[in-house]
Amino acid sequence: MAARRALAALLAPLLAALLTASAQHPQREVSFTISLGKADNTTVTIKPRAGILASCQIRVRNATRPELKIKPGENATFTFTCRAPEKYFTMKIQKNIDCVSGPCPFGEVHLYPPRLPRLNRTFVWDVKASTKAGLELKFPAPWLRQVEPGQACPDSVGYNINSCIDTATVSIGSFCRNGSVSGIKLLGGVVLSLHLPWDSPLTTSGFNIANRASIKRLCIIESVLERESSVTLMSPNYPLGFPEDELMTWQFLVPPNMRASVFFHNYSLSNCERKEERVEYYIPGSLSNPEVFKLSDSQPANIAGSFNLSLQGCDQDAQNPGVLRLLFQVVVQHPQVNENVTHVVDLSKEKNMNVTIHSEGWPSHVPPMSEPVCLICKDPRTCDRVLTLASGTAYRISFLCKDLSRLRVTAEKGISCVDLRWCQRKIHSLSVPKAITQLPVQLHKFIWKLLAPSQLNIEITSPSLKLQQHVPEQRCNTSYSYSIVSATPTTELIIGVFCPGGAIEKIQMRNNITIALKTFGKGFLNESNRQDLKMSFVPHIKDECTFTVSPGPKDRVHLQTPNWHYGLPPYISLSWYVVVPSKQVARLGFSKERMGITCQTGRAYLAVKEEAAGAEETVRREDELLPPPRDMHHDFWVNISNCKPSEKMQLDLQFWVTVSDKQLDLGVIIAAVAGAGVLTAIGLTVCCVKKKKKKSQTPMVGVYNATVNTQVPSRQKLFRKGKQNKDSHVYAVIDDAMVYGHLLKESNGLVAPEVDVYRPFDGPMGPVPPSPPPFSFRKDVKNSSNAEEPPPLADADHDTYTFAHQKPGQPQGTEDTSGKDRGEMSLSLLETKEQEGLAE
Repeated sequence: MAARRALAALLAPLLAALLTASAQHPQREVSFTISLGKADNTTVTIKPRAGILASCQIRVRNATRPELKIKPGENATFTFTCRAPEKYFTMKIQKNIDCVSGPCPFGEVHLYPPRLPRLNRTFVWDVKASTKAGLELKFPAPWLRQVEPGQACPDSVGYNINSCIDTATVSIGSFCRNGSVSGIKLLGGVVLSLHLPWDSPLTTSGFNIANRASIKRLCIIESVLERESSVTLMSPNYPLGFPEDELMTWQFLVPPNMRASVFFHNYSLSNCERKEERVEYYIPGSLSNPEVFKLSDSQPANIAGSFNLSLQGCDQDAQNPGVLRLLFQVVVQHPQVNENVTHVVDLSKEKNMNVTIHSEGWPSHVPPMSEPVCLICKDPRTCDRVLTLASGTAYRISFLCKDLSRLRVTAEKGISCVDLRWCQRKIHSLSVPKAITQLPVQLHKFIWKLLAPSQLNIEITSPSLKLQQHVPEQRCNTSYSYSIVSATPTTELIIGVFCPGGAIEKIQMRNNITIALKTFGKGFLNESNRQDLKMSFVPHIKDECTFTVSPGPKDRVHLQTPNWHYGLPPYISLSWYVVVPSKQVARLGFSKERMGITCQTGRAYLAVKEEAAGAEETVRREDELLPPPRDMHHDFWVNISNCKPSEKMQLDLQFWVTVSDKQLDLGVIIAAVAGAGVLTAIGLTVCCVKKKKKKSQTPMVGVYNATVNTQVPSRQKLFRKGKQNKDSHVYAVIDDAMVYGHLLKESNGLVAPEVDVYRPFDGPMGPVPPSPPPFSFRKDVKNSSNAEEPPPLADADHDTYTFAHQKPGQPQGTEDTSGKDRGEMSLSLLETKEQEGLAE
């Protein structure tokens, strides 16, 4: 506190000195004098700016006031009580001109009165004129540029022009300087406003009253287009609506060596009771002047020389008039060197296809109107920035474009099945037609929309090139790729992005499919001839999607689940069938240890099954570790079934397959040599036994009776522990030839064994992927070191150890389908359990 008192004591004398000096030398106020002649018919009004606190006043004869109005014939001398009055006040100068009862002051209109305060100013000229005579306003260079109402001008100098017909006022438009509008003819009087910022050096109004004009329409706007340029114009009263049943005209002055094109960018129509809204063109040299177009039509393009464009309204519905408005663009450019070069696009033999030629980035990005445009023409006068060609017709198109690299082609084709019997035999080629690849324009995207009936599914194949899935570990570097999406009316599954040159031969999908071919660079033109993607309709498949993968020797293939960035949808199943080349071994591995999800409803499973006799199916749930890398010597399946994961958790898995040559093990070679010695010893033993049998007359005990059936099919369900615990299948004596007969058969083929040894099902399994186990699933013994007994078997496996004898000449019995039935039963149980989980 003491320090503050000391500081105040030091500053007090200094502050007193400053106040004294200020009182001795007060700020000098600048005075202004405005004198208005009575014949000038001009009024000056100074008002506070809207939204600004009145902290500044106007002083007139020692009295202050918030605003000041000076009428014709009055003089006023005043000052402002603040140093920056432009922050607080605006000025309006209005001059009334009567061209009906008095002479009309033709020529340049001056800014009057002079020596005004530096405030934001608005000059208003209210010119009265007869509708029989009208007025013509001229704007000397650099002319005017029309802008949308409320749009600010770069230099803050703006014009507003209104037409006055009797008591009605119509806004012709808002304008900035530096444009193409050189003159406006109006039917009646005009109210023209000029807005100037306080610091503008402008000393002229920028227009003159040129003449009277009887035009018999609302207005005529003249636009001069001297060089390559683009101008934007709007109908009067835009965007509120063109007056009812009115007519107006734009006159475009174009040098004869230039070409002009018209584009309607924003328009709406009113509700007409009589007549029809339209635009009319008067083009010198045309055989059908005026040329009439609807506002929805493509407007004329590549017009040589000057032309007129008129807008005609209609009688509107009094109850619901609607709004007629128009915003359009006129582009002027030099004739293009290649405008007479035509390109044939023959789509006469195509069905359900359309081709769109457009600028790069369309439709999300539209080039600014100020940029030079690229036009596509299907005849010399029908051109546009975007041109769509439909199938069933042959077109001759040309380009009005200096740089064709700015153009792109997007095409779409639909394929559906109408006749079930016919479409299952039809194979469709998903390749880009030559009519598109031969264009001098880069193909951006080709989309196939494949629609399958409820009874059939869709199969995509790539027989020669095969497909590679685009994954972070194995990115596509080709000139094009395929994006495949499977969709239903309610869900969408992104199968993935694929490119040619991989290991995927076939993809089968259940729902409607969208395939988008996207190109990268110009290399596609050279590679387009090698496209081999095919599509066909196939019978219903069990999984949502099935991949057939055929790696080449020494290949490494990376694969990942669809919907990679969003996770698999709940309750869907996917399969990969991997073909292992002969004399090769495949190694299968997963990119992470667990699925990484917790199921809210149901269970998620991973199943791996090798197609080999006696191969075990490895199954893991979402709460278990995924299998470690393992070798696969035969073709195998990988199946993934999803549950409903907990919130914000998604199932996404990636795995890899490497293929290499089989390695010969030294132990195997030694075992083979030892096996040959054993076979020789067995052969000698059997010969001795047979000689001994011939000499012996004593019958053997427990001779196998081929007429006895040791299996009881009707009571199989009673063998809960298997027949290995019963005596009906045990032999008292088994002849040596019965035990070793298969070895003798392999060695010399002289002895046929009397008994067959049990083998697990090894029938055809290729078309059927493995199915996850039911919810009562138990780990297999191979993965449990403390297991004391094997896992329970299905009913069809209870007779594992029973031998079956076949009489010579008897036909083979019914094929064992226990493996297939078990898979179907497991799937059924899984679906049942999932439904129960949903119900809970």
